[in-house]
Order: sequence, then C-alpha cells, then structure tokens
Amino acid sequence: MKVTLERYLGHENEAQVVKIYKKVGDSIETGDVLIEVEGNKAAIPIIPGVKGIIESIYVNEGDIITKDSVIAIIKEDYSNKDTKEIKTKSEENFAFDYFATILKPKEEELKCDIAIIGGGPGGYVAAIYAAQNGKNVVLIEKDKLGGTCLNRGCIPTKALVRSAEVYKIIKNADKFGCLLQNPSVDIKKVIERKNKVVNELNSGIKYLMKKNNVTVLEGLGSFVDKETIHVKGNSREYIVKAQNIIIATGSKPYIPQIEGINEINNNNIITSDEALEIKDLSKKMIIIGGGVIGMEFAFIFANFGVDVSIIEYFDNCLANLDDDVIAEISRNAIEKGIKIYTGSKVEEVYKTEDNELIVGFLQKGERKYLRGDKILLAVGRKPYIDELGIEKLGIELNDNKRGIKVNSKMQTNISNIYAIGDVTDRILLAHVASHQGIVAVDNILGKEKEMDYANVPSAIFTEPEIATVGINEREAISKGIEIKVSKIPFASNGKALTYGDNRGFIKLIEDIHNKKIIGATIIGIHATDLIANITLAIKKNLCPEDIIETIYAHPTTSEIIHEAALGLEKGAIHFA
Repeated sequence: MKVTLERYLGHENEAQVVKIYKKVGDSIETGDVLIEVEGNKAAIPIIPGVKGIIESIYVNEGDIITKDSVIAIIKEDYSNKDTKEIKTKSEENFAFDYFATILKPKEEELKCDIAIIGGGPGGYVAAIYAAQNGKNVVLIEKDKLGGTCLNRGCIPTKALVRSAEVYKIIKNADKFGCLLQNPSVDIKKVIERKNKVVNELNSGIKYLMKKNNVTVLEGLGSFVDKETIHVKGNSREYIVKAQNIIIATGSKPYIPQIEGINEINNNNIITSDEALEIKDLSKKMIIIGGGVIGMEFAFIFANFGVDVSIIEYFDNCLANLDDDVIAEISRNAIEKGIKIYTGSKVEEVYKTEDNELIVGFLQKGERKYLRGDKILLAVGRKPYIDELGIEKLGIELNDNKRGIKVNSKMQTNISNIYAIGDVTDRILLAHVASHQGIVAVDNILGKEKEMDYANVPSAIFTEPEIATVGINEREAISKGIEIKVSKIPFASNGKALTYGDNRGFIKLIEDIHNKKIIGATIIGIHATDLIANITLAIKKNLCPEDIIETIYAHPTTSEIIHEAALGLEKGAIHFA
C-alpha cells in the first residue's frame, strides 16, 4: 500500500517533515502516527490508518513534501487486499482537511498516557510538563492554542493597554520636552498590532508542542467513558484512549439576564471577546461591571478618547481591594473622565429610533438612565463545561453548580480524571491554571503534590496598575490577625518621578507575632512587575529584615519595596 500525500488544503501547497516516528520493518497499527509534518503554521500528525509492516519510507526529516509525494509503502497484514494508493478523496473512506492534514479513515483511535482537553495556559503547560517527564500526551483543542488568555484575554488586552498608554504619552509629550502635533488613534492598526503579538505567541506554543512531541488534535473533545474521549474535527473524528485525563476547557463571558439585551444587534452589545476585535471607537461606551475586566477596558477606551461610564452592582469597583486602594483608582478614573455608578442594578436595555442605546438602572433606589452607542458586558466569566459529557460519567460539580469540583490534587471524584483552570471556578487566573496543571501532572506521576492558593499574586492593568499578593489589610483585620502596615507613596521614588508618574503607593503587611511578611498591595507604576518580589518573600517566609539586607539597584521602582520593609522595622529613609 502506497501512502501518498495527494493535496494540502489551506494557504500552502507543501509541508515539511519534522519528525519520523517509524522505521523500515516496524509494525504499524491503525491509529499510529507515521510522520509529523508542519504546514499552515501547525504541526500535524500523518496517520495512515492501516495495520501492517512498513516496507519503505521515502522521506527524511527536513524534507519538503508536495501533493503527490509518496511517503511510504506499507505491507498490510491481511492477504485478500491488493496494494493501492491511499488517496484523500471524498469517495474513499479517508478525510484530509486544513486542521490536521492526515491520511486516515474518518474516525481513528489513538492511545496515550495523558489526554488533555483544552490548550489554554493550564492545558498546554500541563502537556509540556507531562511530556518532559516522559509521558505520551495528546492535547485536544477546539479553537486556538493558548486559550482565552492568549487569544481573547490577558495578552490581547495588554496589547491594547500598551497602545492606549503610548497614545497617552504622545498626547503629553510636551511635558517631556517633545513637541508633537495632532496625534490620533488608528484603531485598525491597534488591532493589527494586537493580532501580531497574539499570532507570534501562538506560533511559539505550536513550536513547543512539536518540540516536546505533544500530539495536538484540533476538534471538540467529549467523554465516551472515563478513559475515552471522542474528538470531532471539521471532517475527521478521533477516539483517544488515555490512562489519565485532564479537563482544561476554561471559561467564557457570562451574559447577564437583562430585559431587552437579546433584542439588540450584537455589534452594539459586546463582551470582552468582541471588544478585542472592535473596528471603530464609539463616542460613548457603557460598561456593565466594575471588576477587573470592566475597569481595564474602561481605562483602555478612556485613553483612546471614548466617553466611558461604568455601572457596578457593588458599592465599589474592584470591591475586594482595600478602601484606600479603591479610593486611589477611583480618583484616577474620575480624573480621566470615567463616570462611575456604584451600588447600581441594571434592569433594562433598549434602543431608540435613532439607534442610541439606553441603559436603565436603579442606584440606591433612584431610577437612572445612561445613553451610549456601545455596551460592554463585563460581569465575569463562567466555566466552560458545555458538550463535555461529564454528566454521563457522574463528574461532580461545585456546590453552586458552577465549575468542576476538585480536591487539592486537582483530582475530580473520578480518580483518573483531573480538572484545572477556570473550569474549576476556583481562581480564574492564567498563572493559577498553569500551576494547577503542574500539580495535576505531578500527582499523575505519583509525586503527591497539593495546590496552595495562599500565595497567588494578581495583576490589574488599570492606570495606574494594581497588584496584590497574600492577605490585604481588610482581610487581616476581619480574621483577627494582628498586623503592622508600612505604606510608602511612589512620590518618594526617583524612578517614578523620572517617568512623570508618581501616583499610588505600596502597602507591605507584617504579622507582628512571627515577624513574617504576609501580604502586599501595590498601586502605581510597574506594580504588576514588582509584585513578584514580594510573592517570593511570602513564599519563602521572609521577614522585613531579609528585604532590608538586600541591595536594590538605584534608580528603580523596586526600591519602594526596600523602603516599605524599612518602614516595618527601622523606619523609611526617603519618606517621613
């Protein structure tokens, strides 16, 4: 039987052989991968879909193969069948499409040690780590590798944050002695730059999958039984048999039930997904939700010149933060022209005859209305468990029925099935998902690891940035922990002054009984980068004295951590 690559769909007509899994004389089973090629910016397994002995292989690693290239000859192990070419024609029982470029029957079986459903920051990190530890891994992703974080969340949002930041700097260039006239925003180019960043990182993940010999299947994965996953692609289907399975399907934007919301064109009412693909800047945007997502987008669009209003249900935006941090970020938002309506419940949305959007809400019992041309829904996310088929296995959900219930080992109630990331509805952060993935794999490897949520940093890309780790002042007081707090303003930091941004402060918290650092909040320039120093300090049970004895480079914003540590002990040097 000749194995021939008849054609390659997509934007390219050729592919490169990147790995050969079999040699002449080897036996091959129906679901075995013969070679792996790279094309259309993806690493793709070639699976002949027959059983037999390999008589010849006509390609080498690094070769470029085209549509009529003969890849190999396989001697089938049943005698009543003549040698023939495997063609990728619809009338034959083989499928060949853009997503996997494989020569195979429409449904194939693969066997592996670990199958992972979802290729986001939890799934792909778990896949790489498992492969590095000698496991045969299949990663199943129905969309793009990188998940929400890379494609519709963390990274693209920060690309917009940076563009907005640059535009603001340009508008204020005269303060730095640079004279520029009439700067403007080209939102199309802003989105193009964002896409370039995303695509570059996406390509990097694909490379890492290939480098670590992780088999990637593109399609929707659903459970058949506790060791079997059915994967449905565009024109091919797989059956994946796995000893252990990790669910890492992430989350999706939550759509609140508001009267009239489903009667308006989707181009006018958007979630964070659509906000990242926006084609033009609105004049007036109403953001429903003043949490992390809502506040980040509020500052992005306000910096681009959009008139932004936020409607928040709770009494404060970013309500989990300390009061002085909330006051600082709220003051900066208001100074930027962002209007904030807290303690407000949205009740209806409708459109006028001239296509203006009206949002009706109650604020402390008073009926109010806002007008805008775009509404951004930012009221959180919900775990993605649709179409997984977990109910047929009896996989338990959390008590609130949101997310898959797991123990500290990331294990579900079915011992060989794990769940990580947003789908668990624990802490919906990319870096938490990645760490959960490592913990899950370690337990599969028999290393007995548990997930510790006591030292998780968070980063909020508002203006200025906010970062927290450990316990904050409010939480410590509510738990009856006796603490000492050192609060140092960025106005005392030389590097911050050179950047023309001395807003905000650092709060470093010490347990007065054991003299350990137990928490910190930073609001100010470079806050999201600085928090790593304190995260490590808490993890390693350091005291303020340990930080004081560490030399910090000058002039850097990191010196504010040193000053805060001094404030807990001998007294700050540069602030009184």
